Amino acid sequence: MVNLTPTELERYRRQMMLPNFGETAQKRLKSATVLVTGVGGLGGTAALYLAVAGVGRLILVRGGDLRLDDMNRQVLMTDDWVGKPRVFKAKETLDAINPDVQVEIVHDYITPENVDSLVQSADMALDCAHNFTERNLLNEACVRSRKPMVEAAMNGMEAYLTTIIPGVTPCLSCLFPEKPDWDQRGFSVLGAVSGTLACLTALEAIKLITGFSQPLLSQLLTIDLNRMEFAKRRSHRDRSCPVCGNSAPWRHAQANSMEPTGITQNSH
Repeated sequence: MVNLTPTELERYRRQMMLPNFGETAQKRLKSATVLVTGVGGLGGTAALYLAVAGVGRLILVRGGDLRLDDMNRQVLMTDDWVGKPRVFKAKETLDAINPDVQVEIVHDYITPENVDSLVQSADMALDCAHNFTERNLLNEACVRSRKPMVEAAMNGMEAYLTTIIPGVTPCLSCLFPEKPDWDQRGFSVLGAVSGTLACLTALEAIKLITGFSQPLLSQLLTIDLNRMEFAKRRSHRDRSCPVCGNSAPWRHAQANSMEPTGITQNSH
């Protein structure tokens, strides 16, 4: 396992004071690579909190340029960057906040051509894309590679969050066999709502990486911020799911191993 420098020991001292955290959890964070898709108000803010927590390597994936109506929630951005590719600014901001974290960027969307290589280059993924096309691709790739994925989405004042471990929990296709019809360019959003969900998303990733606390396994957290209501709903795997079910192709390819790959020490 990697060692922590004197600077890192001081930078992360307060979180290492947490019960069941300490240097062991911090070293796990430093050793981890996290893929973040959709580097906007949700993914960008989650990446920010992973960076300040000391995740060793972040891979940020997002195509397109920054728009003015992104600025009410995308905290890694600055006004002078409107009209430019947002992932470059995201890296610049994160590098300035914590130079000890390695930030890699991919100025592209999740596609059938790049998703498997991206997932295989990371220990886990954060699914923060703004459409279900990318979300489905990431979910399927994580199941194929048996990599954990934190699934987070919001619309208006409502949000949901769960952690997916292939072979252990329901996958995204189990949860949403019929995909919502999202207007990816015209959805309503308040920055504080995406920020709230982003913090919880980063916390799920930190729990999964370090094992210091229990993540949302087979539980869907639903959030109504109009009423400040948070509820956990038990979720169940669909044994006939075409992505992760008993007849899914990856099960036949890996029939001799039922242990998820990736961050296995934390899938308890």
